[in-house]
Amino acid sequence: MRPHLKPYLPHSLFGRAALILIVPIVTIQLVVSIVFIQRHFEGVTRQMTRGVTIELQFLLDEVAAAASLGDAQSRAQRLSAALDLTVDLPLPPTLADVTDQRRFWDWSGRAVIASLRDRMPPLITVDLVSDQRKVQMRFDTPHGPMAVALERRRVSASNPHQLLVLMMVASIVLTLISYVFLRNQLSPIAKLAAASEAFGRGQSLTYRPRGATEVRIAGHAFLDMRARIERQIEQRTLLLSGVSHDLRTPLTRMKLGLSLLPEDEGTAALHHDVAEMQRLVDEFLAFARGDAMEEAQRVNPMALVTQAVENAKRAGHSVSLGTCNGAAAEVALRPQAVSRALDNLIGNAVRFGSRAVVSLAFTERTVRLTVEDDGPGIPKDRRDEAMQPFVRLDDARNPNRGGGVGLGLSIAADIARSHGGSLRLGSSTDLGGLRADLVLAR
Repeated sequence: MRPHLKPYLPHSLFGRAALILIVPIVTIQLVVSIVFIQRHFEGVTRQMTRGVTIELQFLLDEVAAAASLGDAQSRAQRLSAALDLTVDLPLPPTLADVTDQRRFWDWSGRAVIASLRDRMPPLITVDLVSDQRKVQMRFDTPHGPMAVALERRRVSASNPHQLLVLMMVASIVLTLISYVFLRNQLSPIAKLAAASEAFGRGQSLTYRPRGATEVRIAGHAFLDMRARIERQIEQRTLLLSGVSHDLRTPLTRMKLGLSLLPEDEGTAALHHDVAEMQRLVDEFLAFARGDAMEEAQRVNPMALVTQAVENAKRAGHSVSLGTCNGAAAEVALRPQAVSRALDNLIGNAVRFGSRAVVSLAFTERTVRLTVEDDGPGIPKDRRDEAMQPFVRLDDARNPNRGGGVGLGLSIAADIARSHGGSLRLGSSTDLGGLRADLVLAR
């Protein structure tokens, strides 16, 4: 398919299937209309017109052979009654100066005029417009212009339009029937796609395999895959709950034991190590748990951003609220998870820079939360690596200002993916440091 045609073609499966259905029907109609109606009915029209020209020629010969105008009128009236014609002789000259007239969609009328002109040299004009049920002609005779009118059905077939109407009605009925069957076949595919997209956002829609055998097989495979993933998440959550209990208990005993020791440099170092261990455990559990235990709610992302900025300010960090582009609206998301991701991004920004700016943008399909800082940033070729778990880019981000365990960006990226979005890293044009875009699907 030519690339320049793709923007004008349907993008959905249903639209393309409908196009495949409609194009052959329209093509068949055009072929039948052109080949059958134009050729066959025009041929029939020419044959019928030739039969009428014999009668008209006989009428003209009789009028031309008359010795006087009165004799010509008498002969014309006698023949018009016998030949079922309407004759007017003589015709006023002002009415004779008229060009041939037919409507542009009158295909058989074109054949009528052409046949009359080929076989009737005295013909002046043919009028198929004034009265669509009649053929009105003007002829040149020795006694002056003569008008002749006859029924249109005598020179052309009376039912080409009926065939067109029948074709259109039959095509519409068959298209509607095909639409119903097509919708029944494509609806299960659309429901499977919706269930898959919702599961990618962390939601679980009720889905029952339907449709053709292949679609049912794909539906059952999706349900099995979703069940396995949900079991894995549940097992991981249960495992981490046990790990949390097992790790926190000895850490608590260590804190209690250190509190009973005299304060000196050694105990201070041990306090620092225990606090570091506690932080490592908390961040690891936050990464592994993600947002699996939280249900989606409709909230205003602007409220989450404002709360995150206020929390950072109360902690003594230089964080400001930037612009909000687009019309603010409530979005279905997991507020605690999004707040956790936003806190991680702000924490990274103030850890490796002196100040940060948080902004928000609404589009038709996404919500973008942006955190920018004035720190050293991350090289372009290492940004994908920075979002991997337990990766610390010590050469790009100064660890002496408070290095983490390499899970902040990983947690944010995982939360973004669970909302059908992504985490994008770039360079801040305003502050010169890192720009982190947390994109969530609406």
